[in-house]
Amino acid sequence: MRSCVLLLSGWFLSTHSLADNVFKSDYSEQFLDQVAQLREQALSNQLAYELTESLTTEVGARLAGSPGDAKAVAWAEAKFKSLGFDQISLEPVTFEKWTRGEESAEIMAPYPHQLAITALGRTHPTPETGLTGELVHFATLAELEAADPEMVKGKITFISNRMERHKDGSGYGKAVGARGTAAQVTAAKGGIAAIIRSIGTDNNRTPHTGAAKYDKKIPSVPAGAISNPDADLLVNMLSRQQAVSLKLTLTSHFDGQYTSQNVIGDMLGTDQKDQYIVIGCHLDSWDLGTGAIDDASGCGLTMAAAKLIRDHLGPLKKTIRVVLWANEEYGLSGATAYHEAHKHEMNRHILGGESDFGAGRIYGLGTRVGEHALPVIQQISSMLEPLGIEYQNNTSSSGADLIPMRKAGMAVFSLKQDGTKYFDYHHTANDTLDKIDRDELAQNLAAWIVVTAMAANTEQDFGFSLTD
Repeated sequence: MRSCVLLLSGWFLSTHSLADNVFKSDYSEQFLDQVAQLREQALSNQLAYELTESLTTEVGARLAGSPGDAKAVAWAEAKFKSLGFDQISLEPVTFEKWTRGEESAEIMAPYPHQLAITALGRTHPTPETGLTGELVHFATLAELEAADPEMVKGKITFISNRMERHKDGSGYGKAVGARGTAAQVTAAKGGIAAIIRSIGTDNNRTPHTGAAKYDKKIPSVPAGAISNPDADLLVNMLSRQQAVSLKLTLTSHFDGQYTSQNVIGDMLGTDQKDQYIVIGCHLDSWDLGTGAIDDASGCGLTMAAAKLIRDHLGPLKKTIRVVLWANEEYGLSGATAYHEAHKHEMNRHILGGESDFGAGRIYGLGTRVGEHALPVIQQISSMLEPLGIEYQNNTSSSGADLIPMRKAGMAVFSLKQDGTKYFDYHHTANDTLDKIDRDELAQNLAAWIVVTAMAANTEQDFGFSLTD
């Protein structure tokens, strides 16, 4: 991909007159003026916020398979209709439903304390009366993986690694492995349960949930995440070189099959209406808060972008498809089902992007497109520059729900947001509407309008390929 980046750099360093000629070859001056005007208007438009407020207020928590899930599907279908989408469809998504149960953690000795804990998604339940065991501490997942099984057998493991705060959210990937595999590694070594420091950057007593890896063929144990202050408390207690006894009650469990829906709204194109620019969000959320930043804001942004493009620019060449995916949080079920349903028409899925990193200000555009599409990306990037958005690279991915399609060869883009505070609230009870800044959300909306409209109104195919 390095040659792609070098080619793009050449375009950016070209003379103004050359850039003008490139613009004229792909877009009319009238269209570019209309996009620029709509970009500026979007900075004071409240539609994305209104949709986000509506979903978080009228539906709230939307754990896949819960009553909130069904309410969210009905909400999405009704909103697409009220926004004037040309086609609305629901596609079934079936998965094994996970239900949250009772959650408590209590240090029994040497110093009794109640801990703030939440179960990790897809993990096994404790007995209804709970289980008690001695705690064994590991600073990292790697230490647990390297531990002698005799050290773990019959005990509750505790991983205390702390997530690092970064603007691009890169600390998440370094820390989240503990959430993913602690339960399986503990089971393999004979442990009876696992707890981890929450995968988050805050110092609040609000634990962060999230999915653990799950495979029916791999043994696992009950697992939960405790808040960062409670993790500090345990580390302090363990430093006194005394045995720490913990009682856990985590009765969350799998509860049969459930069928939800991917909800799809299309703003049909004109001469290329059978080609799709795919944008969207995941409709589900964890159940502790109201899922405002994860991912109601993404739904509000992409639905509003498509609506405003249609209202102000009219039908464009390609169809703008907004997909609200089901059960991203503990299975990527909607993403898998969508790809399975459309795998024979992937060559009609021209470019995709997902908004699933909150509502922080966008600072960068990343892409993964063919080299031949880079001149159009340059034009799009130029239109984003007044929003303070710079081009980053041509090796980006996008949201998790696009992974199956990206692996099948669909070109993708990523509007990179400032995630400095995102993991203070991610997967917690504090994921609520008040965390969204209206001005930052509006800047996001302007960016989504620019990329979506320009991608939908070019002859460009952006480079379909069977390589990832």
